[in-house]
Amino acid sequence: MSELKPVRGTHDILPEAMRRHRRVTDTACEIAARYGYQEISTPIIEFTEVFQRTLGETSDIVTKEMYTFQDRAGESLTLRPEYTAGVARAFMSGGLQHSLPLKFFCRGPMFRYERPQKGRQRQFHQIDVELLGIAEPLGDVEVIALGAHILDALGLTDKVTLELNTLGDNESRQAYRAKLVSYLERFRDKLSEDSRLRLERNPLRIFDSKDEGDKRVIANAPLLRDHLNDVSKRFFDQVQAGLKAAGVAFEINPRLVRGLDYYCHTAFEFTTETLGAQGAVLAGGRYDGLMAAMGGPPTPGTGWAAGVERLALMIAEPKAPARPIAVVAAGGGAEIEVFAVAQKLRAEGFTADVGFSGNLKKRLARANKAGAVAAVILGEDELKKRAATVRDMASGEQTEVPLSSLGQHLARYR
Repeated sequence: MSELKPVRGTHDILPEAMRRHRRVTDTACEIAARYGYQEISTPIIEFTEVFQRTLGETSDIVTKEMYTFQDRAGESLTLRPEYTAGVARAFMSGGLQHSLPLKFFCRGPMFRYERPQKGRQRQFHQIDVELLGIAEPLGDVEVIALGAHILDALGLTDKVTLELNTLGDNESRQAYRAKLVSYLERFRDKLSEDSRLRLERNPLRIFDSKDEGDKRVIANAPLLRDHLNDVSKRFFDQVQAGLKAAGVAFEINPRLVRGLDYYCHTAFEFTTETLGAQGAVLAGGRYDGLMAAMGGPPTPGTGWAAGVERLALMIAEPKAPARPIAVVAAGGGAEIEVFAVAQKLRAEGFTADVGFSGNLKKRLARANKAGAVAAVILGEDELKKRAATVRDMASGEQTEVPLSSLGQHLARYR
């Protein structure tokens, strides 16, 4: 039989790593709730069309990274690579357009077939917020401020930089697109194969290329900020003013873009250099055209997603769990009573760990290894007295305590 091991690009989240994972997701959920965002969960699998419509059939995610398969009924299904598409589908299929505005928070696993590396796996986890039904610039300000608040609560403010840009409205973007394509056509033979394909359908995505040749070409490309109409300028000015009022620092990055047509106005990324190469840890923007692109009613939207694994690598070591009270039997006659006492302690709010087998010495050794702060020892003599011997694991001091007041005696160890 071959060695059993995780699928490449997946990993087990064991207790120590899980504490970091939970610190990120629980903090995000708690802060999001302060802003009125309610937690929802969408299915891990969706019809493939959901992502093809929203991510674009020429995107790397759709063409190279999605886990797509046919089920037994012949339907094409895909493991979700991101949250926004599923939230948009839930909005439409759930008939939620009459409940606007809506504020959603999500957390859970995503799946993309890509080269595994530090902080990036084929099964990974995201936190995500979506604000639907708000067309005003202050909607963008709120979701960005929420992201900044979460990062600050995680102690990461000094490790990240908020980069901000505007994509303008559709009129501005179409005017810019024509200028950009005209420029790029002069360098078509110097572009990578992927960028030549993008040039036909999603030219703004060439700004995201990691190819060195592409980077040299776009270094002197015209910028969208120079082609904004007055409506787009006012929108972006209000976003900047709102962020300043909220105390959220930012830098303008005129080359930060989103390639699909349903994106508009604000685009942003919180980036870091602490994980090696600079990369985004929380990113998003406005997507007013998404619902219509999926066949639903025109609905403004804005939001962001963040990688839990990357954030978990950046945070300080979370507080260790409470040290347990070990409840051990000194002799076979007390085995059942041990469980009764442990359950009573748990009901009173203690962390209680039961020693299942071995003589008293071995059970106490295991309790010490588990970090127990005290041990409750029950033997035949104790049971006759309806009492327990409590050993302080640090000093070794032992005290006989009536079972009726055991919780009160152990309160010092909370």
